[in-house]
Amino acid sequence: MAIEQVKEHFRKWEREQDILEFTTSSATVQEAADTIGVIPARIAKTLSFRSEKENEQAVLIVAAGDARIDNKKFRTVFSFKPRMLSPEEVLEHTGHAIGGVCPFGLATPLAIYLDESLKRFDTVFPACGSSNSAIELTLPELERYAEAKGWVDVCKDWGADTTSVESDAI
Repeated sequence: MAIEQVKEHFRKWEREQDILEFTTSSATVQEAADTIGVIPARIAKTLSFRSEKENEQAVLIVAAGDARIDNKKFRTVFSFKPRMLSPEEVLEHTGHAIGGVCPFGLATPLAIYLDESLKRFDTVFPACGSSNSAIELTLPELERYAEAKGWVDVCKDWGADTTSVESDAI
């Protein structure tokens, strides 16, 4: 089970007990936000892409829940047109099914980048390998635990509303 690989990943830092498991779904940005009690933008969604070249490894982008990939920015940064992986390819490359995809406990080593859209928050909530899990992390923690290669600016349409429904209750 993918969440077990994520728990194992977090054991290195004694953080596996901080993974939140819910009785309701957190598979979509909106479901996760509703379940956790935060605005959707604070959900750190993991998007997976690959180039059209044969045998290219997937690239993971972790972005704010309200951000969308900007094709032109993506091409400029990565030198290829973004092509999202199919659900089957996502599972093959990450070991996580859609709804629980995260940059932790991956089936294969992948290049992971964090999008600038996350930088407006002190903490964010990425999934943890299942459709009903998440963990609250600071940005330095996310960068460290995801073993991110760095920060990129490849998203658009984010930041319109960061003031509604914030909650510290988890």
